[in-house]
Amino acid sequence: MLIDGLAALFVATREGIMMVAAATILSSADDLLVDAAYVTRRIRRHLTVYRRHDRCRIATLRSGEPRPMAIFVPAWDEAAVIGDMLRHLTGTLDYPDYRIFVGTYPNDPATAAAVDAVGDTRIRRVCTGHDGPTTKADCLNELWRDLLAHEQDAGIRFGAIVLHDAEDLADANELRVYDHLIGRLSMVQLPVVPLPDRHSRWVAGHYMDEFAEAHGKEIVVREALGAAVPSAGVACAIERGMLGDIADRAGGLPFDPACLTEDYELGHRIHMLGGRGALVRIRNGRDFAVVATREHFPGTFRAAVRQKSRWLLGIAFQGWDRLGWPGNWANIWMLARDRKSLLTAALTLAGYAFFAMAMALSAIRAVLSDIQSFPPLIEPGGAAATMLGINAFVLAWRLAVRAAFTSRVHGWREGLRSLPRAVVGNVINCAAATRALRRYIRIALGREAVSWDKTSHAVHRQGDQI
Repeated sequence: MLIDGLAALFVATREGIMMVAAATILSSADDLLVDAAYVTRRIRRHLTVYRRHDRCRIATLRSGEPRPMAIFVPAWDEAAVIGDMLRHLTGTLDYPDYRIFVGTYPNDPATAAAVDAVGDTRIRRVCTGHDGPTTKADCLNELWRDLLAHEQDAGIRFGAIVLHDAEDLADANELRVYDHLIGRLSMVQLPVVPLPDRHSRWVAGHYMDEFAEAHGKEIVVREALGAAVPSAGVACAIERGMLGDIADRAGGLPFDPACLTEDYELGHRIHMLGGRGALVRIRNGRDFAVVATREHFPGTFRAAVRQKSRWLLGIAFQGWDRLGWPGNWANIWMLARDRKSLLTAALTLAGYAFFAMAMALSAIRAVLSDIQSFPPLIEPGGAAATMLGINAFVLAWRLAVRAAFTSRVHGWREGLRSLPRAVVGNVINCAAATRALRRYIRIALGREAVSWDKTSHAVHRQGDQI
């Protein structure tokens, strides 16, 4: 009986390894195509664009009459960070004409008090008409209503609406970049750079690796191919007229309260209306750093899973339901990449499981003579060995690419740390996918309301500078 059971487990493990290896090769081919598109774009621009034009820097931006800018900051339970964020923002921005709209809730007096304590006339606190938490999109809609009233009362029209979160450390020059580009672009996304956390090198650190590659390569390729550029929800400016068009088509409000990732969906809505978005990397002219927004990301496993499960629920599940498959072939390809994250998580989990099974069977085989006659799990020169060899090469390439992008933004030490952090990221992503699936089912069955499953934000510590 034991031998028969081990034989069945042996066959199942061998077949499972082959299936996971084959599926991983197909998924990796998609990633390699994106790498090829990125490299091709860089070579082409070096041989053509940069031979005719100098790279744009802050010093070369136009110096015409600056347009008024509106900054939206939705805030629920942010008393610990919102005051410092607003002081940093108003004390840092190098721009003469802007207004900050901060959304708070009646049942969150601590956050309201922290906003009021800043005491800056450029800050306009907007209290929603209902208790929170609702969704971030609902809070943003309250800010939109107040913006319209303010425009009418003051007789002005803002040039763009800038999105920020309550923990962001914005760059001094970001509004100048937006003013220069809004009009030619309907949406401008600046890079988001997670801050290093010496207390969480692995969990918080894995965000550094993912954002370095996503905002250094992935979004760049989307723009180059003519696909929609999703907003990150922070460090992002939307042309006032475009956001107004979206609001008019939606019955007056630009953000859907039922959407958990309104930032991601916003980029696609802009693309559907013929607007163009771009991720812009521009040097600040002082120390050659890129104009970007820095912020802390979750430093515990549980908090990271909560945040990423919300992203997956909004992008992969709600995105499929709400957006469908619009646009050209490039946009459909990128939508498929966004939604295959669930498949990737399942493949990763299955891969780890079959690896553990293979190790266990090898150990049992070494001590149990009755199964030593079984053929090896991986026949040398067989199909499984070939596929695993391809997977090993692709894995090495993926890790090298990730390390290169992380090193580019955070230095070579973090680049080296990105190699073992890949395992941490895989575990977090698998747990997040499982949680997202459970939430999606509960919401679909009416057992859970769509609400702001927000991230707890860290207090800015000394040394967190731009």
